[in-house]
Amino acid sequence: MSYKIVNVFPDDLLLTNQESSISLYQPTHRHGPDNQQDLIRFKNLIKKIEKSLSETHDKPTIEKRMKPFYDFENDREFWQHAGEGLAMFASEDECVVYRLQRPVEELAIVADSFHIKPLIRVFQSADRYHLLGLDQQEFSLFEGTRYGIEQVELDEDVSNTITEALGEDYAEKKVTIGGSGPRGSAMFHGTGSKKDVIDKATEKFFRVVDKEVLDHYSRSMELPVYLVALDEYHPLFQKISHNPYLQKEGIKTDYTAMNLTELQTAAWDVLEPLYIERTHKLIEKFENARAKDEGSDDIAQVSRAATEGRISHVLIESDRIHPGKINLTTGELEDANLDHPEIDDVLDDIAELVFKQKGEVVVIPKERMPSDTGVAAIYRY
Repeated sequence: MSYKIVNVFPDDLLLTNQESSISLYQPTHRHGPDNQQDLIRFKNLIKKIEKSLSETHDKPTIEKRMKPFYDFENDREFWQHAGEGLAMFASEDECVVYRLQRPVEELAIVADSFHIKPLIRVFQSADRYHLLGLDQQEFSLFEGTRYGIEQVELDEDVSNTITEALGEDYAEKKVTIGGSGPRGSAMFHGTGSKKDVIDKATEKFFRVVDKEVLDHYSRSMELPVYLVALDEYHPLFQKISHNPYLQKEGIKTDYTAMNLTELQTAAWDVLEPLYIERTHKLIEKFENARAKDEGSDDIAQVSRAATEGRISHVLIESDRIHPGKINLTTGELEDANLDHPEIDDVLDDIAELVFKQKGEVVVIPKERMPSDTGVAAIYRY
């Protein structure tokens, strides 16, 4: 296969700068009849890319560069199970595809770097989270944004049931969870205190869950984790957890009684006030920085600061495009036509530079921006 479908951001390919880097974004649909138009739109975007490449490449080279796109066009499995959007990136030697949980604006660009601003918005930490669904029998992990949620397919070596986690020790104690009672209830067979044995087994299982989530997901992804469980389990799990990404806020309900849409709605009820507060704090920080000449919304000044690695935080307007490129040597702006094969979006270039320099990039809609230039930056020093 000439492309691979990935879900980790950023993929190594996106951190490279190569001539004629191809970036494609497209909204898609999960169900018919709307999804019948998705392939037509994709073919139109392919034509736009081919036209851009024709400015500097001959026909055989274009056909070679476009092979992953032609192959993807015939990936019936993907198109039948598309999400809300897709993003596709291709260099001369590699091509990756993201299936997205939220719609994106249609875009096809050939430039000397990949256009990653929309992808940052989809994957930015301010917007992504994990839900840990937990009861006495098992746990499930979900990854979501404000726009959607999906269940995480757990690694094969992850113990997600109490039987897998406690094994023989669990069997010897003769504790059977959920035997004939409602889910999450317990029956006890054997000697000793029924409640004590059940409590010890539950605590031991919760410790395993905490470690599995931390070791396999939280340390690498660094996303906030929100517990979804019956009210009675929250105090215990909060007490035993060593996961620094576990949040105090949680959802107190039986996660198995909810579908994905209901889980996403419940999560956003908890997260929206936190998201708005965090954005307000960042905007306030920017306003204070600008008043002290420690920040700016002037796109030329911000571009220069980005090339010098002086930006700690930057707010970028989500759907705005400023055609052109940044001279990485001087930091000067070079305005040009977006159809040119070496031209991208200046705002995207700023986001990419700050992102690679370990600064924080937050992509937000126009109505939340504290400036009308499409950018608001806070300097490191």
